[in-house]
Amino acid sequence: MTSVAPVILLAAEKESAEVTDWAARVGWVVGLGLFVALVYWLMREGWKWRGTLQSDLPALPSRPSPTTTLNGGGKPPLPGMPDSPGRAKLTMSGRYHGSTTAGQWLDRIVAHGLGTRSRVELTLTDAGLDVVRPGAADFFVPVAALREARLDKGIAGKVLTEGGLLVVTWAHGDKLIDSGFRSDHAAEHNEWVDTLNDMINKTETEGAR
Repeated sequence: MTSVAPVILLAAEKESAEVTDWAARVGWVVGLGLFVALVYWLMREGWKWRGTLQSDLPALPSRPSPTTTLNGGGKPPLPGMPDSPGRAKLTMSGRYHGSTTAGQWLDRIVAHGLGTRSRVELTLTDAGLDVVRPGAADFFVPVAALREARLDKGIAGKVLTEGGLLVVTWAHGDKLIDSGFRSDHAAEHNEWVDTLNDMINKTETEGAR
């Protein structure tokens, strides 16, 4: 009989320990959930604050078409923009990785949806660069606003392999913007850089005459 009491006591202690461990686990999970929610809230507030700071950025230009020109009965075209976009020089399917202030790869621009990463379809014509983003705002960069194209490895906090990113620098309002794209076929990047820079140099040369 004397040996039964310690066994009962040991079983009771074990059951108590299991209950204590379970309560601690629930508390840990709840605490982690609250921490994640706090981090998410802070990120969202930071995103909104950044958008407020960038509220002076003009609305993004849309692609030219017969319905957006005076001849088509629509709004006046952007200065220097032809009545139609012309034939496609290059097309690309891939991903849009974000936009930043030119030369500052961590200074993300979020106004007008430019901070939203998404799939992208790029089309380059004589009129400029057409950026179509499923699930996000499309935009158009007139050829006169294009400034530079280069290969890079990072933008808006996203880091890829060396040369794995096509970065296009363009002017919008009084701001220079870097926008980063990655093709589904990275070998296309070099052709895009060469073609874009040739167009930019040609436009600058014609503008200087």
